[in-house]
Amino acid sequence: MSSERLRQITDAVRGAGRMGVAELAELTGASEMTVRRDLEVLAAQGVLERYRGGARTLLLRGQEPPFALRAAEGQETKRRIAEEVCRLISDGESVVLDSGTTCLEVARVLHDRRVTVMPLSLHAVNALTGGAEVTLLVPGGQPRPGELALTGPLTEASLAALRFDTAVIGCCGLTAADGLTAYDLADAATKRAAIGSARRVIAVADAPKLTRTALAFVAPASALHAIVTDTSAPDEPTAALAAAGAVIRKV
Repeated sequence: MSSERLRQITDAVRGAGRMGVAELAELTGASEMTVRRDLEVLAAQGVLERYRGGARTLLLRGQEPPFALRAAEGQETKRRIAEEVCRLISDGESVVLDSGTTCLEVARVLHDRRVTVMPLSLHAVNALTGGAEVTLLVPGGQPRPGELALTGPLTEASLAALRFDTAVIGCCGLTAADGLTAYDLADAATKRAAIGSARRVIAVADAPKLTRTALAFVAPASALHAIVTDTSAPDEPTAALAAAGAVIRKV
């Protein structure tokens, strides 16, 4: 099953509101039978609702797609970003690690490193559990369904009690003009608390996020010390972010 095709279908149905199987087959170049299977997968994830001959979206235009769908996308790119982030982290450092699919890859790469890590999602807690050298700190908080991101006053209190060498922060959008943004208000508050608890901030974002602005403001671009993205990131937005003070690393 193609994760790129699932995303293409998700974006098309969300943009149009509803689309027929034949339209989606023409758009994706897949057979109608394949499109029907894809629609069943997306319906099970809560992305859309099936009806005879097509599907209608269940996502608002400004809403983030489900974790399971995002986790299947761009895995090789996320792995390269994660490995570069881990090269920036020295043994012995303390790290607060944000939620999200790219940060989950960072957790997997950090598993065997001699570092202290507080992950802000149960997915990342699970990925780091059992690492022989890792010192794992687990914050309080309420996990969001699907995302399993920890948010709320208990999470923010855990962050306020500590001071980290590095915060690794994911985002839904990142531009020089609008700064780092998120779709979820509680997630944005947790990201702000994580940034406030760290001496250095590394943002992770694949190329499409560098031209996107989500609903909730987290921090200005000037709050970021480094941004790790992929080689397809366009020059104009990355140059603007660099001018705001961040070191840009494309991998």
